[in-house]
Amino acid sequence: MENNQNNRRNFLKNSLASTAGLVLSSSLVNEIAAKSSTIEAPYIHKNLAPAIRFSVIGLNHGHIYGMTEAIIRGGGELVAVYAKEPDLMAAYVKRYPNVKQANSEKEVLEDNSIQLILSAAIASERAPIGIRAMQHGKDFMADKPGITTLEQLAQARKVQKETKRIYSIMYSERFENRATVKAGELIKEGVIGKVIQTIGLGPHRMNTKTRPEWFFDRSKFGGIITDIASHQFDQFLFFTGSTKGEVISSQVGNVNHPEFPLFEDFGDAMVKGNGGTGYIRVDWFTPDGLKTWGDGRLTILGTEGFIEIRKNIDIAIKDTGNNLYLVNNKETKYIDCSKDPLPFGGQLVSDIVNRTETAMTQDHCFLATELSLKAQKFAKKLELVK
Repeated sequence: MENNQNNRRNFLKNSLASTAGLVLSSSLVNEIAAKSSTIEAPYIHKNLAPAIRFSVIGLNHGHIYGMTEAIIRGGGELVAVYAKEPDLMAAYVKRYPNVKQANSEKEVLEDNSIQLILSAAIASERAPIGIRAMQHGKDFMADKPGITTLEQLAQARKVQKETKRIYSIMYSERFENRATVKAGELIKEGVIGKVIQTIGLGPHRMNTKTRPEWFFDRSKFGGIITDIASHQFDQFLFFTGSTKGEVISSQVGNVNHPEFPLFEDFGDAMVKGNGGTGYIRVDWFTPDGLKTWGDGRLTILGTEGFIEIRKNIDIAIKDTGNNLYLVNNKETKYIDCSKDPLPFGGQLVSDIVNRTETAMTQDHCFLATELSLKAQKFAKKLELVK
């Protein structure tokens, strides 16, 4: 048992670093499944005793491994998995050899012994899976983007209201980043006063040769703001305490990949809420010289100071993430958050058992998605002044 736990700890640390921003093609399957070696992660806390049973439908993004680990850590027992792609199924089963291989989505949905379904299917397929899950009495957690159109959002809201099930989205840049979790605690303590603005930057590496076809089709991935910037809209709402929001402006473009005419490699947006303002920029321009998939950053400006989070790396200083810088009227300091806990998995499991909203409110989940969808839909095409 101890060896299994150590393997799981090692796999999580490696797989989150290597699969963030990656969708899965056949060429990546064995590489990702093998990320279970060498690096010990002592900060992963002992798993809680199982309180719920959960299954998985759809494995098209590597985030499914981090999602699975979060729920196991929080007290979930993995039961079954189904995916249409045999190679993705084989890789997942190799990582979790005790999981049952279901023969169909229907088999998973009709299993009355499970309470939660996870999905990292092709992005445009996630909301329909979640809607069917709720209609079968299951709570649901999708990889981001959990919803790719405003029409899907309206239907998900309708079914969620009817069924009273949880529709959650794994905004992993907040829930699975220890420095971002720590920032939430510090802001709650008032260390930078009232939050005025967030600036969220989400650069990603392309890895063009490893991407499946759907990755380059806007109708499948939802557009760059819908996809990547859903993280930043979530953080804007959370850190400003906003329960209402409005997109001021947004733009998207395909600046450097004309061979993929349905793709977008740059997007940005300005947003305001009833608690503050925000600026968001996302792109697919991480250079190969960076030792991680993206130099993700978040700056939180308050009336009495500011916090900067360097999520994945502190460039030219150190190659590890979870870096937090705090400046206020009393001090300037660096906080290494690499051993801080990640409470989201346990909170979501508790919410499923107790029908509460401690991990994330349903309104927040849907509003972050709504803002990203509107910013995408009404974005201007990026064109330079001539």
